[in-house]
Amino acid sequence: MNKIKLYLSAFIIVLVFVFVYFATYRLAEPRAYDFMTKNVLIKKLPFDNLKKTHGSDDIVLVIVDDKTAQKYRWPWRRDSFCKIFNYFREYSKPKLLVFDFLIAAPDKHNPDSDKKFFDTLKKFDNLIVGFLPRIQKWENSDFGEIYDKELSQKFSLNVTDKRSNPQDLYRSVYPYPKAYFDSIKHIGSGSMITGFINGDIFNRDEVYRNHEYIFRYKDYFYPSFALQAYLMLNNNPQVVLTNKALIFPEQKKSVSLVRNDYQSITPVKFYGLYEQQYTHKKYSAVDIMDSYEAIKNGQKPILNPEIFNNKIIVIGANVTTGTGAYDIKNTPVQENHPGADYQATAIDNILHNDFLVVLPAWFNIFATLLGMLLIYTFIRISSLYKSIANMFAIIFGYLLICTICFYFGVVINVITPIVMFVLATILAYTHKFVLENKSKEKVKNAMGKYISEDVMKRVIQNIDNLGLGGKKAVVTVLFSDIRGFTTMSEQMSAEQVSEILNEYFTEMEPIITKYNGVINKFIGDAVMAIFGEPIQDKNHPQNAVKCAFAMLEKVKELQKKWAQEGKPKIEIGIGINTGEVFVGNIGSVNRMEYTVIGDTVNLASRLESYNKTYKTKMLISSSTYEEVKGIVNVIRISDVQIRGKAHKMDIYEVLRVSEF
Repeated sequence: MNKIKLYLSAFIIVLVFVFVYFATYRLAEPRAYDFMTKNVLIKKLPFDNLKKTHGSDDIVLVIVDDKTAQKYRWPWRRDSFCKIFNYFREYSKPKLLVFDFLIAAPDKHNPDSDKKFFDTLKKFDNLIVGFLPRIQKWENSDFGEIYDKELSQKFSLNVTDKRSNPQDLYRSVYPYPKAYFDSIKHIGSGSMITGFINGDIFNRDEVYRNHEYIFRYKDYFYPSFALQAYLMLNNNPQVVLTNKALIFPEQKKSVSLVRNDYQSITPVKFYGLYEQQYTHKKYSAVDIMDSYEAIKNGQKPILNPEIFNNKIIVIGANVTTGTGAYDIKNTPVQENHPGADYQATAIDNILHNDFLVVLPAWFNIFATLLGMLLIYTFIRISSLYKSIANMFAIIFGYLLICTICFYFGVVINVITPIVMFVLATILAYTHKFVLENKSKEKVKNAMGKYISEDVMKRVIQNIDNLGLGGKKAVVTVLFSDIRGFTTMSEQMSAEQVSEILNEYFTEMEPIITKYNGVINKFIGDAVMAIFGEPIQDKNHPQNAVKCAFAMLEKVKELQKKWAQEGKPKIEIGIGINTGEVFVGNIGSVNRMEYTVIGDTVNLASRLESYNKTYKTKMLISSSTYEEVKGIVNVIRISDVQIRGKAHKMDIYEVLRVSEF
C-alpha cells in the first residue's frame, strides 16, 4: 500500500510538472521571447562594432503613407502607381522591386487605369508581385481547377521534396484579374505567420514572429517574397526541401525550419528601428511621385534616383487616415509594425543568411531538468540560507545565459525553465519538510522510550533556550522498588530477569501517566516518578497516592499471571513525599538531565526503603498525609527516626484509598 501511494504521488507530481511546463511554454514563453527580442536581440553594446542593429542598407521601403494620402487621395486609381514604377524604370537601376499589394479584382469603374497599370508592369523583369493562398476551398471548383493549372504552369517552383510526411494546408488562392496575371512574371506570397516560434498553426496569439518561405499548394511549390528575391538574385538555384531545412545545394546554403508539415516555418530575426515603425530605410511614395514629375519637367527631384541603384525596393502601404490601407502587424519589436517592413526583414534574413538559431526542444528540456536537479540537490544538502542563495544564483545565472544567447541570435526558453526552477524549489522544500518531520517523529518516538514524553515536549518547546538551571517547586515524589530483587536475580538468568522487569515497567508506565505523573528515571528495579512538574497539577499529592494504589493492584494481577507461567512472585514497596524541590536541567553544558533534587526526594527514597522494616507496601510522609487524609485510610507509625534527619517524625501506611 505504501508503494502504491508513493508511485501515485510521484505520478501526480510528474503530471503537475508536465502540465505547468507546457502551460508556461504556451502562455508565457512567447511574451518572454518578445521581451528578449525587443530589449536584447535588436540592441547593440557600445563596444560592439560588428552587430547589425538596423535593417540592411541594401533594402529600402517605399510606402504609400499619410503624407502621400494627403496629396493623392487614397484609395487611388491604380495608374497612380505608374509614376512610382516609371521613376525606377526610367531613372534608377534597382536590383529588385517587391510590390507588396494584392490585386485580386479588376477596377470595374476605371478599366483604362487598370490597363495602363498592367501595361507598365509588363516592362519589368525584376518585379515580384504579391499573392496570397487561402485555407478555404474554391467557391467555384471548375474555375479553381483551371486557375490552379495556369498558376502552376507559370509560377510554380521546381523543388525536390524530401519530407517524410508532407501535408497540404491551403485549398485555394486569391485569383488575379486575367490582364494582371498575364502582365506579371514573378510572384511571391506575402503570408506572415502568427504564433510562437514553434510555428504551431493552432497556437496563434496575434503576434507575427514567423515567415513561410515556401509552401505547397495542389502538389506544386510557390515562394514567398523573400524566397523569390533570393532565387532571382542567385540565378534560380536548385531547391531541396527536407523535414528540417530549405536547402540550396549549389550555394551550399540552407534555411533551418522549426516546423515543416503543414507550413515551412522559420522565425524572423528582427532589427532595430531606423525611425518610428520602420527597421529599414523608408521613403514616402509621394516623394517618389513628385520627383518623377520634377525630372520630367527638367527640375531637381526631391529624391535623387541614384540612391536607389542596386537596391531591393519593397513598395507597400501604411495609410492610417481616411479609408486607409492600414497594413500593420503586431511583432516582438513593436505594435503596429508595417507589413512591408516585415517583408523586407524576411528578405534581409535570407539574402544575408542572418537567421535566428532556435535551440531544439530536447536542449531546453535538458537545461530545465539540470537546473531543477541542481536546485533540488542544493536544498537537500545545504542550509536554508545557502540553498536559497544557490537557487537565486542558478536563476540569475540562467537569465544571464539567456541574455547572452539572445544577444547573439540564439533562441532559448527563458521563462519556462525559471518557473520550473521555482516549482522545483517548492517541491524540494516540501520534500525536505516532510522528511525532517518524519525524522523528528522517529527521534521523538525513540527518545520517548528513554525520557518522559512530557519532559521531551518541554525540551522541544524550549529548544532555543536549553541550558542548565531550573526553579523551586512543590511536588510529590514517588519511589517504587521490587522487594527481594537481588535474591531473585541470582536465581534467574539475565534474560528471564529482563523479561520480568520489562513486563513490570510496561504495566507501570501507563498507570503513572494516567495520574499526571512523569517517570523521571528507572533505577535498576526501581521507578522514580514526579507529580506536579512539569505537568502542572494542583492535586498532585492525591494523584500520586491514587497512582501508587493502582500500581499495587496491578502487581496483584501480575502475580497471578506469573504464577501460572511458573515465574517467581514479586512484591513492591512504594514511598511518597510532598515538599519543595529544585526542578530543572542538571548536569554539564554538553549533557544534562531534567530531574528534581532536594531533601524531599531523599525522604521519598527513605520511605520506600522503610517498607522492608515495617513489612508494609505503601508509606507516605506527614506532609503528603496532610494533603490526602480525606481520601485514605492509614495506620500512623509514630516517632520514626529517619536516617539523615535530626528529629523523629510520623509516617503513614496507606491501607485503602476511598476515592479510588
